[in-house]
Amino acid sequence: MKLGEVVSIVEGTLLFDADLNVEVPCAGAADLMSDVLAFAEPGSVLLTGLCNPQVVRSVEMADMVAIIFVRGKHPPPETVALAKEKGIPSVTTPHTMFEMCGRLYEAGLRGCDISCRIDLVR
Repeated sequence: MKLGEVVSIVEGTLLFDADLNVEVPCAGAADLMSDVLAFAEPGSVLLTGLCNPQVVRSVEMADMVAIIFVRGKHPPPETVALAKEKGIPSVTTPHTMFEMCGRLYEAGLRGCDISCRIDLVR
């Protein structure tokens, strides 16, 4: 699924101009950045309610492609500026994380498959 389709499904607003033709294989939702770093798949999209710059840094480290801020949250200017600098498309949606996960799943986007990561830890 293309990032532009994801933005459309979540009824999102792009916070700055970005390439929406990026292919998105999966999505994950978290407010704990330690979970993002442990379980995210490269190329995935993060849905989160956190708006601080650490979100952008975590997404960059996890090699994710975009951030969707849920519940109508708008990140502060420093977070938006960092995301723009790093080339990480950022979107805001008025809907809850639960509803957005459901919509994306219903549209065929799978969740990040943590089973392979868990096997590596064992």
